[in-house]
Amino acid sequence: MATGTHIRTYFNGTWNDGDVPIMSAADHGAWLGSGVFDGARYFDGVAPDLLAHCARVNASAQALMVTPTVSPEDMVHIIWEGLKQFAWDAAVYIRPMYWGIDGDVTAIVPQGDKTGFAICLEQIPLAAPDATTTLGRTRFRRPVLETAVVNAKAGCLYPNNARMLTEVRANGYANALVADAMGNVAETATANIFGIKDGEVFTPTPNGTFLAGITRARHITNLTADGIKVHENVLSFEDMRDMDELFMSGNMNKVTPVTEFDGTHYQIGPVTKRARDMYWDWAQSEGA
Repeated sequence: MATGTHIRTYFNGTWNDGDVPIMSAADHGAWLGSGVFDGARYFDGVAPDLLAHCARVNASAQALMVTPTVSPEDMVHIIWEGLKQFAWDAAVYIRPMYWGIDGDVTAIVPQGDKTGFAICLEQIPLAAPDATTTLGRTRFRRPVLETAVVNAKAGCLYPNNARMLTEVRANGYANALVADAMGNVAETATANIFGIKDGEVFTPTPNGTFLAGITRARHITNLTADGIKVHENVLSFEDMRDMDELFMSGNMNKVTPVTEFDGTHYQIGPVTKRARDMYWDWAQSEGA
């Protein structure tokens, strides 16, 4: 599925122009869902936290019992080679991927002797600086480690996110604020969530039901260094309604202000603006 334009694909040791085929019909990843990926961003000549994203895709592969075959450092080098074909000011989504090829005698368990690997570079614009979103409630929840591979960025987790989005869109909202198995706030259907109350920042405690994102961690570091208190707490939906500001944090768009959650409205406040400004400043100074 091509979301953007100007796609380049690294496969079998070489860069190819376009959205080239990389998986066979009988591959374990195609048949039984043993596919993982990660997503980094390139813009204005920098690729913030690229090494961390490459390390995480290897960890995700291991969580699905798929053997990673490329070191994070080598992956970074390959990606920068591929980015040379894009304009300096292009916004590119960087997606390294692994998948299983062969299964064991039952076909279920992926075997470690062969692993599929590819990198997709896809030119996708960043959201406009004034872009916002709205959130609704969904009956679907994040799973736990005992029922799903929530410790990986795995493709098999995303149908659950898709039904969250489909449900809330039918009610007029753009995204879903999602509960964990205990009914507390976990994240949105596509990104982590932050709230601001009286100038202090609150975000759900990582409890193993969602990926505590790399961009999320970067915001926490930046905000703390700026003297803003950041709390990782167990948060209820009523806690979120009581916030002065809300924003989503994800790799695709970094900071997305929330203007409504299920009938409660919010202003785009000073802490949200500050988080966005600090991220871009950090990316330009240290994000390559």
